[in-house]
This record gives sequence, C-alpha cells and structure tokens, in this order.
Amino acid sequence: MNAYIGTPTSRVDGRAKVTGAAKYAGEFPADGLLHGFVVEATIPCGRIARLDTSAALQVKGVLDVLTHANRPPLADKDEAWRDEVAPEGSPFRPLYDDTVKFNGQPIALVVAEDWETAKFAATLVRVEYEQRGFATDLEGERGKAAEMDKPHKPRGDAAATLAQARVRHEAEYVIPTEHHNPMELYATTAIWDSNGKLTIYDKTQGVQNVHKFLCGVFDKKPDDIRVASHYVGGAFGSGLRPQYQVVLATLGALALKRSVRVVLTRQQMYGLGYRPMTIERVGLGAKSDGTLDAVTHEAIAVTSRYEDFARNDTGWAEQLYSSPNSRFSHKLVHLDVSTPCDMRAPGAASGVCALECAMDELSVALKLDPIELRLKCYSDRDQSENLPYTSKQLRECYARGADAFGWSRRNPAPRSMRDGKELVGWGMATGVWEALQMPVAVRIVLTSNGHAEVSCAASDIGTGTYTIVAQVAADALGLPIENISVRLADSTLPQAPVEGGSWMAASSAHAVLAAAEEVRKELLRLAGKIHGSPLAGAELADTVLTDGSIARASDNRRAVSIADAMRHGGVERIEKEKLNQFGEDKKHARNTHSAVFAEVKVDELLGVIRVTRVVSAIAAGRILNTKTGRSQIMGGVVWGIGMALHEETVMDHRFGRIMNANIAEYHIPVNADVQDIDVIFVDEPDAHINALGIKGLGEIGIVGVPAAIANAVYHATGKRIRRFPITLDKVLD
Repeated sequence: MNAYIGTPTSRVDGRAKVTGAAKYAGEFPADGLLHGFVVEATIPCGRIARLDTSAALQVKGVLDVLTHANRPPLADKDEAWRDEVAPEGSPFRPLYDDTVKFNGQPIALVVAEDWETAKFAATLVRVEYEQRGFATDLEGERGKAAEMDKPHKPRGDAAATLAQARVRHEAEYVIPTEHHNPMELYATTAIWDSNGKLTIYDKTQGVQNVHKFLCGVFDKKPDDIRVASHYVGGAFGSGLRPQYQVVLATLGALALKRSVRVVLTRQQMYGLGYRPMTIERVGLGAKSDGTLDAVTHEAIAVTSRYEDFARNDTGWAEQLYSSPNSRFSHKLVHLDVSTPCDMRAPGAASGVCALECAMDELSVALKLDPIELRLKCYSDRDQSENLPYTSKQLRECYARGADAFGWSRRNPAPRSMRDGKELVGWGMATGVWEALQMPVAVRIVLTSNGHAEVSCAASDIGTGTYTIVAQVAADALGLPIENISVRLADSTLPQAPVEGGSWMAASSAHAVLAAAEEVRKELLRLAGKIHGSPLAGAELADTVLTDGSIARASDNRRAVSIADAMRHGGVERIEKEKLNQFGEDKKHARNTHSAVFAEVKVDELLGVIRVTRVVSAIAAGRILNTKTGRSQIMGGVVWGIGMALHEETVMDHRFGRIMNANIAEYHIPVNADVQDIDVIFVDEPDAHINALGIKGLGEIGIVGVPAAIANAVYHATGKRIRRFPITLDKVLD
C-alpha cells in the first residue's frame, strides 16, 4: 500500500484547474444574472453632499443604482459588521451613509443587464462632496503615533544597556505600503432563488466567516444564505475578512430579487486591504565578541481612522537571539485610508526584514561573518516566555543552506566580488514564523465500494489543501488516493476557521485523522461480529486500515475487507464527523525557521539589480507534500524578491490617492526577475507539536528573503539602503 504523507504528490485539483473545469467566484452561471459596477469616492475624507444617478438610470439595460439613500436595510451595530478576524474599532460599512472615509471607497453600485453597460453607466453618476481636512502620510504624521499594548513584556533595562554597549547599531528601516495583486480579481456571484434564499459564491479565505458576517449584516437566518468558494486564485491574506463586494452583490440581489455579480477591477482592488507602511527602528548592543547585551525594536505603522490594525513586527528577536535586555514597541498612526489587512507573514515579513538588516550591519561593525554572529547569539528558548521550542533546527538550516550556497567562498569585503561588469553580492538572513493550530471538523463518508468522501468548510487558497486532505485521508483509511474525493469551502460543511496564518495543513490533517479513527472504530465493530472474524476481541489501538481492509497492526494478514465488514453489517455507508481540537501547551514555544542565502549581481553603471540565486533552508516539522511544499517556499521567495526590489504603493498625499493602482506601475517580479531558487527541507522531527509533527509552510517562505537580498546588495555595492524597495536610483544616488 502506498504511503502518501511526505511524498511529492501532484495536486488532486490540478486537472480541474488547467482544463478550466474549476469555477471561481465570478464564473458561476445563473438565469437572469445581473452585473454590478462600483462607483468610488474621489476624495479621502468628507461627506457626499449630492449624488445624482438620473443619467445613469436612463441608460438602456440599467435596472438600478444603489446608494446609501435607497439601499435595502443594513445592520446599524458594529457587532454585526465585526467578522472573526476583525481588529478593534468600527468596521467599514459600504453604502451605509454619506460619510467618506478613504479615497476609492464604494459609494454606489450600478446594476445592469451586462457588465459593460454597468461600467459605462457608472461614469454618468455625478457626485458632489464636502471635503474635510485629511492626512495620508505616515512620515508626516509619525509624531501622532499612539502605542498599542506591549507586544512583548520588556526584559531588563534595554535603553540603558544599549547606550553603554561596547558596539552599538541603531537605524531606521522603512517598509512601504504593499498591495495584494492576486491573479483572480475579487468577485461575488449572489444567486437568488424563488424562495428568497441566497447562494453566495465569493472569493474568500473563510466561507463560514463570510456566512456569519452576511447573516449579521442583513439580519438573516443561517439557512437563508449559503456561501461557497471552491477555488481561489490567490488571496495571501486579502480574503481573511469579507471584502466589500460581497456586501454589494448581496445588496443588489436583495434589492432586485435577481441574481447579481460584482467583479472588481484591478484598480478598485487597491481600495481593499494592504500591508501597512511601517517605520522600523532597531537597536542592537553587543560585546566585542558578538554576544548581544540589548535589543530594541520599535515599529510605527499605518492604520485607518476607524480600526486599529496591528501585527507583531517587533518581537521576533525574542525567538531568535539571546539577549538579557529587550524592549519592543508597536505604534499606530491613524490616517484617512482604508484599514490594512494581513499580507503573507503579516508583521514578520516587515519586522524580520528590519531586524535581519540590522544584524548584518552589526556583523560588519564587529567584523564577524553574518552566520557566526547569529550562532553566537542563538537562542534555544523563546525568551519572552522562557520556554523551549517543540523543535528548532535553525542551526542545521544555517549549515545546510551555507553549504548548498557555497558561503565559505564569500569574500567579506564589499565590492570585492565581480562577474564582468557586474558587482556580485552575497547576503543571508534568518526567517521565523509561528506554528499555529486551530480547531477544525471533518466529515468522512465511506461507502462499501471502498470510496471515501472527505468534507470540511476549510478553503484551499491555492496552497494545496485539497491534496493534503486527500493524502492524509488515503493513508488513514488505507485506500488509494484515487478513491478519495474532497469537498471544501462550503458554509454548510463541518466547521473550519479562515485559512491563514499557516495553520490549515496541521489543523485539517489532524481533523481527518480524528474522523478516520471514528470510521475505523465502526469498521472494527462490524468486522468483529462476523463469525470466525480474525478481528474478534481486537482493541482499536491494535488495528489499522490498509489495502482496503481493517487488519491487526501486528499481522496484516489477519484482516477483513471494508466491503465484507459493511456487507455483513448490512450498511452501505459509514458517516462520521469529528471536531479536532489541540490541547493547550504552555510548556513549549512553536515556530518554524529558515536560513535564506541570496546572490545579487549589480550593474555598476546602470544600478540594475538581478537576484541570480537564492537558497532557502526550511525547518518546518514534517513536510506533508514535498512537491506542493517546495512550490509554497518558491512562491514566498519570489514575493520576497518583490518586497526587496519592486513593490511599493505610491500615494499622492496632496489628494490622498494611490497613483499606481495597476500592475503596469505597481511593480512585481516577473519571469525575467526570477532565476535559480533552491529549497532545502531540513529534517525536523517534532513529537510535541502534534501527532504528525506538522508545522505550516505558507508564511515562512517569504520571511527573511528581503533582508537577505538587501544584505547582498550592500555586499555588492558597499551601499546600505534602508528604505525599501531597493531601486536603481537609490543604488546610484
């Protein structure tokens, strides 16, 4: 019998995706389907004084223009609008009143027989505003920053120790605003049926989160609305919260009692969430031998006027580097912008970038190899809680990554390595992320022909959840993977949280195991009743499911086939559902780690930077699928190249308006920017974290990559650039 866990298994949903059989939120058909187009505010702060829709309504094919003045009822309490991952504050309510909170805010929805008509009619909507004073510039408003609750308790007297340190490094690193640009546009198809019930196909990372949200916002009973999101063409955190198009499509369907689809344009998607701009100030104090005396890290980040979005930028040194003194601070500046949201490795992607650039600068000041410095400061415990890790093979990541990269051949002097007219730089950095686990329920239906359907409300946002669930189920049930079908991302299925934070693989896999154990228990009961059964008197712990049979673990020949057990028991199907919850572990810290090595080549005359090689060595517990896992890390590395060299949302602060809201001017890496990427999975057995020893991979792939590239640019050029992205004008300045 094949064992699927840990093997390079191809995606079980791959054929559906490449043949076009997979339907996304904006592709579901419906009789009499109408299309909505969003009208956006063109000021960042104020109110709508007059909104004239008469010209739009005269266009043939336009059925209605919904505004705050004529929409169906919406909830008026913040609690109804607060989804399960909402930050503190008062959530944004589209088309709720005449208030404008940010440029690009939806203020009307034109609904027409086709999308082109709706789009044209939207240009005829006339809006007059009463504009108020506004601010959108973090650096201009940083003096108004307000401190959030301490992300980590301080240890010792970091400020005094830093001031007296033998070797001290202090610097600010600026990470710009970055916007999600998933391939699939944000879309919702709200299908109305004759009974007034709605089926909502939405691009989301959490169908049950959206379901509960819509029931609250529209005061509906749970079975009045069903939400599904079978396939997602990239989300990366932007779909953790319900986005405004799902409210607008539902509004349109309720108002017109017709099915309505709303698909946002690429430009409109810049009115959704984003990685907030941060100013990261890092202080490191060290002895002359390189051991740390003090670490300080302060982050100042953007948020909206109406919500306090914050993530952990500053506490990651507590997991990585031993120091007797530390102090961390996270401050927010409230601006007239939409609320930021999670973007791949929120907090860590920005904060670790600053920390690892600072560590590289400290290594230069100490004249120590960057790896040697990190090993001198290596922490075997999470210092914030003084806990050991369930597992931490970061030393092995350094060793294997350095060996694969050829780090020992590095000349440490800046500008010392060349390839023709190009300067060559080698840099490295550490990555760290949390290993989280959440309660998930799974239902397994096993039929007598040896086929199993596994269902769960979890989403697959492209990470491979369909495949992992199928792999684990196939092994747990002793069936070929071809005999497993997987249903995901429907609000009517067993409960699951939003898919994010790198927790879904570990969480869903163990829910599958728990449900499979219930199936095995029932099969044992049925098989044990057969006259002369080889399993008579067997305990559950002494049995396994293998090769389509239930057998004694000590002797697989003593077995009863699934078909025989069910036939003798007179049942055609066994259906079991189980909620799996993880026990609280207060004795261990749980993290994934990485060591990232980057080579850049910089044209000395033009300043053009090419990332020619990246080696990423990952310690993330047991890898369920080495094929999809490697793909996850490669994707994270590519995004890290984007953070380092390309991505920046540009705001004109005179108007509070994003000026590059498209993927022609918002630069992301393309094929020509991506060369050799080597992914190494370091063996990391972990008997503490969960039964299978699984940690997540979604986030760790990006963390540390921008810093490794920035450190390589310094090594190549001798220029330390602390404001990202590192563009050719900064290199040549």
